[in-house]
Amino acid sequence: MKTEKSVAPSTNGSHARLSESTGPKVQLSGSTGPKVQEVLETETRPVPAVFTQESATDLGTEGIPVERYLSREIHELEVTKVWRKTWQMVCREEEIPSPGDHIVYEIVNDSFLIVRTDDGEIKALTNACLHRGRRLRAEGGCVPNFRCPFHGMTWSLEGKFASNPSTWDFPQIDPGAFSLPQARVATWGGWVFINMDKNAPPLEEYLEGLPEHFAHRPLEDRYKAGHIAKVIPANWKVVQEAFMESFHLIATHPQLIGSVADESSQYDVWPGKRHISRTITVAGYASPHITGSDDDAVMANYLMNRQYYGQTVEGRDLVAGENVKPADGQTPRQFIAGMLREQLEPLLGAEQAASATDCELLDPIYYSVFPNFAPWMAAGPSIAYRFRPNGDDHESTIFDVYLLSPVPPGQERPAPAEIHWLESDQPWTDAVELGRLGPVLNQDDNNIPEVQRGMKALARFGRGLTVSRYQESRIRHFHQTLVEYLESE
Repeated sequence: MKTEKSVAPSTNGSHARLSESTGPKVQLSGSTGPKVQEVLETETRPVPAVFTQESATDLGTEGIPVERYLSREIHELEVTKVWRKTWQMVCREEEIPSPGDHIVYEIVNDSFLIVRTDDGEIKALTNACLHRGRRLRAEGGCVPNFRCPFHGMTWSLEGKFASNPSTWDFPQIDPGAFSLPQARVATWGGWVFINMDKNAPPLEEYLEGLPEHFAHRPLEDRYKAGHIAKVIPANWKVVQEAFMESFHLIATHPQLIGSVADESSQYDVWPGKRHISRTITVAGYASPHITGSDDDAVMANYLMNRQYYGQTVEGRDLVAGENVKPADGQTPRQFIAGMLREQLEPLLGAEQAASATDCELLDPIYYSVFPNFAPWMAAGPSIAYRFRPNGDDHESTIFDVYLLSPVPPGQERPAPAEIHWLESDQPWTDAVELGRLGPVLNQDDNNIPEVQRGMKALARFGRGLTVSRYQESRIRHFHQTLVEYLESE
């Protein structure tokens, strides 16, 4: 990782700087609530080593230029230096299980056919006819080959040129050299990734140890139980950064802080790792912003709001009965975790449920993979997010929410859920499969477009965004990496 200051262009031709540091690990959190590592020390089950990898890195206090979210120039730089240079998640392997199964993945003006070939390989073929450029497919499905609807030129599932209705009139076409261009493909955790840069590092190296973090909770063992998508009127970075910190709970989700300790969050930015970061937020405790809270109040708040990140079993929220209480000497966190172990046993199996730590059952554990993929970790059902520009519009974003569920022991893997598109004016609660995550996403959705509008008002003053040193360190880390890509040769 570079240690000098990074530079990114602005709309007026000047250069805005964001300082960068890979200095010593420091404890930056000033919260009066319990620290994540202190809570983990009270666990009654072995805690996976990856949870103890705390890394608070001081990235300074300088502002982030608003031009990074508003500038058309920077958007176009991102197209060539980010979207065409990084590994990005395109789908789940289970969405294309058989030969001919494919989805259409589009990022700005690039379009790909992510297809399962006859020999079971996954390829990413450019979704454009080499004759006159028409898109070969507008949507996914299952086909024996890719035939252009315009004139009928056809390519195999492997991307090789197959036929031309008027071969005699195209003497310049060498069938052996007329294959569809391809992007690189790799998989991890049941996810399919592509990279348009032939010189990029392999995915395993790019993920910088992330597979180790999920080794005990392999995402390939899960299935896509839900998939909801919506276009949000804001830059893709604005949308993504709304979920990179728990600081916003106190104002945006005040109903949650009675049992989710917003400031009791650990933000991990590992020196030398550009592409991944993590947040762990303690649940089962009240926020330090709430005074006079006791165990009864924490339990009451939890029962009122349930788990806020959408854990469900067969469509039912995982909840405790209204009249149950912790035993003497048992904390609300310990009681709720025990209840969840019992409810998750049919889904996980007795051994997996019994060994799950309180942290994996209760705490939001949120990872980010640069540039736009965010898998959550949980012992039970979990979620993942994806953020990308809506076509070539740098002021709107396609936001995907994936619901992942373990496959119950002894049962066949269910078919993956179809994508549920919400209209731009529809609330997230219209997607009933989100459960209690829906109202929370509605609250986030109320902020995000207003951030985009507000930054435009700030732009004329030449001010940068005032980002905190610790609680928003993952946002700083994200911009550090972004700038390195924008400045790359």
